[in-house]
Amino acid sequence: MGFPMDERLISAARVLPDYLGQHVLLSASALALGVVLSLPLAVAAVGRPRLRWPLLAIASAIQTIPGLALLALFYPLLLALSALLKPALDLSVPALGFLPALLALTLYSMLPILRNGITGLSGVDPAVTEAAKGVGMTSRQCLVRVEAPLAAPVIMAGIRNSAVWTIGAATLATTVGQTTLGNYIFSGLQTENWIFVLFGSVAAALLALVVDQLLGVIEAGAARRDPRRILAGLAPLTIGTAVAIVPLTAGKPATYMIGSKNFSEQFILSELIGQQLQALGAVVERKDGLGSAVIFRALASGELDAYVDYSGTLWANVMGRRDTPAREVMLSELTRWMRERYGVTVLGSLGFENAYVLAMKRERAAALGIVSIADLAPHAPRLTLGSDLEFLSRPEWTALKHAYGLAFRAERAFNPTFMYRAIESGAADVISAFSSDGRIAAQNLLVLTDPKQTVPSYDAVVLLSPARGVDPVMRRALDPLIGAITVERMREANLMVDRDQGKVLPGQAARYLADVSRLAPP
Repeated sequence: MGFPMDERLISAARVLPDYLGQHVLLSASALALGVVLSLPLAVAAVGRPRLRWPLLAIASAIQTIPGLALLALFYPLLLALSALLKPALDLSVPALGFLPALLALTLYSMLPILRNGITGLSGVDPAVTEAAKGVGMTSRQCLVRVEAPLAAPVIMAGIRNSAVWTIGAATLATTVGQTTLGNYIFSGLQTENWIFVLFGSVAAALLALVVDQLLGVIEAGAARRDPRRILAGLAPLTIGTAVAIVPLTAGKPATYMIGSKNFSEQFILSELIGQQLQALGAVVERKDGLGSAVIFRALASGELDAYVDYSGTLWANVMGRRDTPAREVMLSELTRWMRERYGVTVLGSLGFENAYVLAMKRERAAALGIVSIADLAPHAPRLTLGSDLEFLSRPEWTALKHAYGLAFRAERAFNPTFMYRAIESGAADVISAFSSDGRIAAQNLLVLTDPKQTVPSYDAVVLLSPARGVDPVMRRALDPLIGAITVERMREANLMVDRDQGKVLPGQAARYLADVSRLAPP
């Protein structure tokens, strides 16, 4: 009699072939491109100090940029490039997914290869080189037949280091919409699904170790000039890469690409949209964990087909508006503006709001006599504010500070899950919570009123890309969602995922949300 397998393990194993294949494809492509670029530069830099120093300085400087930041930098660069090429050549450059991840990881991979290439080639005994030229070899023949084989062990050591770095850094590509083993880690962190976090971390570590060992066999073969040993490392490396990647090349039917931001509610709603489409036989893929600005630009450019956003976020961040009109006025104007400016369809509100609110422990607020944000202002210099990763850079926070004169002793940004942990542990006194989050009630937090109505309304609205606004399958699948979800139902679904260490997966919470909201089959 066997033990039942945890649903989280089953779910993790189900998507492993796709996540692993995508991770291998990205890592192998970046490493190969890094080798192709670095080795010629290493050859050119040998014996040329004026070239060698700038090359190594630039490659070293790239290594000092955090991997996440380097990936993010390519998003605006590719957007700008696309804006230049579109009018002239009618060519769009994808700013999300594989391309920005490939470019960033290629740059990240170059330093060890470049440095070891220069070191290895410079370390060849000059007498050997002179002897080769003495027997009539050209400079090219000398490089290929003498210098490169002698330097190969040192170069391979650099490639090994680069491979391990690249495989590890590739997990971060999830944040720019490229599927990798990092999908386990980022979604697991948001939903406290520590099995997913561990599964993704172990898978990435094992992949790096296997690749490092196989490259080590090739390195040893190069040092001994043993072709059989080189083949013994190269063959399983090539076969393994092909086995991981080949399934990705199989033809796929037309798919709907659904996006989500980086917190639990978004994962649940993304799953709900996917389930509605799958009920009609559609094939669905997801890009999860995207930032607010990135996800909207991806939708407007057609890289995403649908996602859920919030009217206040779009009003302030996309439209650049600072006024706070009535809810109905905002929705009407937002719908018109989106259609005219971007061709984006605002399908409608799901029926609930998810507004930014400031919240405190109820007992602490009562002890200080705080009920509203106005009451909070005099106490703020002695308190610490905890926020999600975006709030402190958003216009809503700027508006609140100016309206109430808020000046906290310290401001700390957290992953949304850890933000709630911070107020529970006392690491934060006030947090920028989400009004539809079930943890507000579960942790007995008090939502501070906003008497000046500084923050606009935040209706959860379904957005469709320009190409999908009139898509009959999309409309049939998503029309039943409009107005069907109350804030109480959303809080219940959120709390299911955010408690008990993620034992309830977003897909399960989405099915529960559909059931309790009595959604009719599409």
